[in-house]
Amino acid sequence: MLYQRSSQLFAEAEKVIPGGVNSPVRAFKAVGGTPIFVKSAKGAYLFDEDGNKLIDYINSWGPMILGHAFDPVVNAVIERAKLGTSFGMPTALETEIAELAVSMVPNIDKIRFVNSGTEACMSAIRLARGYTKRDKIIKFAGCYHGHSDSFLIQAGSGAITFGAPNSPGVTQGTAKDTLLAKYNDLENVAELFAANPNEIAAIIIEPVAGNMGCIPPQKGFLQALRELCDKNGTLLIFDEVMTGFRLAKGGAQELFGVKADIVTFGKVIGGGLPVGAFAARNEIMNYLAPLGPVYQAGTLSGNPLAMAAGLEMLKALHTDAGVFQRLEEKTAYLEKGIREKLTANNIKFTINRVGSMISVHFDESPVTDLQSASKGDNEYFKKFFHGLLQEGIYIAPSAYETWFITDALTYEDLDFTIKAVDKVTKQF
Repeated sequence: MLYQRSSQLFAEAEKVIPGGVNSPVRAFKAVGGTPIFVKSAKGAYLFDEDGNKLIDYINSWGPMILGHAFDPVVNAVIERAKLGTSFGMPTALETEIAELAVSMVPNIDKIRFVNSGTEACMSAIRLARGYTKRDKIIKFAGCYHGHSDSFLIQAGSGAITFGAPNSPGVTQGTAKDTLLAKYNDLENVAELFAANPNEIAAIIIEPVAGNMGCIPPQKGFLQALRELCDKNGTLLIFDEVMTGFRLAKGGAQELFGVKADIVTFGKVIGGGLPVGAFAARNEIMNYLAPLGPVYQAGTLSGNPLAMAAGLEMLKALHTDAGVFQRLEEKTAYLEKGIREKLTANNIKFTINRVGSMISVHFDESPVTDLQSASKGDNEYFKKFFHGLLQEGIYIAPSAYETWFITDALTYEDLDFTIKAVDKVTKQF
């Protein structure tokens, strides 16, 4: 496939946009080459500026769980736009989607809508600190909760030291209140609690990690975190920006049977438009202004176009009894096919999957945290990415990102992908 138009557009973009992109992973730095510029999309397919058709396995990094340009969402946005695009005032639509979301997700009474997953996670941390009257938080290496200062932290020199900023612009003062733990390592988390008694406001975690590839929680890990939080008066925050309304109607809380104190959402809840949200029980949410002292606001929060899109997406997932089973079956089929081809071609690999999230790691050791994810053969991944791209298949342009499966994929699409994997990896 040729990508001349994309190359030209990227060169033009670099003159006026930092790095030519508005989000770094789009720049293809991890895999080399020139980003693909999309012209349109429908169902399971992308159509780029050069006229190429690509089977899409990122689906806007998760929101397009029912496919691109899903008709109920598109029609709802069009009809709402005719009535006005933004008011900065309440609408009945906000209450309607809030009621539906609360009915679908366990252990929440109220929800507040914002404009991104980053904003949702940032607000959840502020709420947790205000509610507990504590400053410190625990996050896990390799989990991404957006680019708020509190989350751009790298490891300190030991298991119980403070983190350090890993981006210029993040202050040491911010970093000192963020403690970094190892994913799936309960003992490490317990050490942090022991070293910081009565100081930790919250643990925030992706219940299924998606930013070091797909990494599931080991059996009992989430439940043990719940127990540690209860014991120490600490809130447990599930960042369900990826997993919410994707792994089950009630997200990871429902799937794993573990209750979180605060849950954050994004991606699917917006139906493809910029929406985030955070939710909790009444006693926590009532700490938010205007009821309580914790301030959070946003001019475009609850934007009618975004609420219309999100409402139609949640309605579709709520009423379709078989959607999550179909997603599970399609992703399992894809996993089985890829596994067979990689094995036949003598490739060292590990595949992780939870529901409709899946990733291929080019290392045969189990991938359970950032350290083990980092052992993958990145040169293999680069060949894999570009090989599939030439076959008309678009996966995440980074070995550290999960794939997101859409229900719009057919079994013919999956078979085509499996055959492409076979063809590409035969050349390794």
